[in-house]
Amino acid sequence: MEELDESRFSQKALEDFQLIDRAVDGDDAAYAKLLQRYKRAVYHMVLKMVRNVDDAEDLTIESFAKAFRSLHRFKKDYTFSTWLFRIATNNTIDHIRKKKLNTLSIENTYTDDDGQSVSIDVEDENNNPQEETIRAQKAELLLIFVDKLPAKYQKLVRLRYYEELSYEEIAVRIEAPLGTVKAQLHRARELMYEMVKNKREHI
Repeated sequence: MEELDESRFSQKALEDFQLIDRAVDGDDAAYAKLLQRYKRAVYHMVLKMVRNVDDAEDLTIESFAKAFRSLHRFKKDYTFSTWLFRIATNNTIDHIRKKKLNTLSIENTYTDDDGQSVSIDVEDENNNPQEETIRAQKAELLLIFVDKLPAKYQKLVRLRYYEELSYEEIAVRIEAPLGTVKAQLHRARELMYEMVKNKREHI
């Protein structure tokens, strides 16, 4: 095993490496510590990109679940925070790109940074391998969490993460006030964070 050059990294980065080793060995407290260290920073980074509190909360928990699921593949060539922010950034860009594509008609064009007109080539979602991969990842996330949630949250989480409905659409579907939907989904997310920290058997 290649020797780690500790002089390249800060004390915090070295502590992260130790936490990662413990987490991969099955130490749930190490996952909790990593989540505690970076949850706020990831959330604020994502929020700057999407400018929507609800989406930022969803994307933050997705990013941690993806990172923790891949933690055994982490290489100590760079810091954990760099790797985590890259995962969160890519996940958020996928979300933004998809949202934009879903709101643009195929005939639409837009102007790039140089003022050039660029046409949008919208692929059929049913035949887009990247889209299928994202859907599969979301379905996997759902399997990790949803069956462990209290019954009143399960339907909400399925509608939000699996059917990808907006908060407004969920409110109409379950005939509940928008504020109730937001509050209950916020609580469901907090419970899912607890599961990421404490109940990792399927991640």
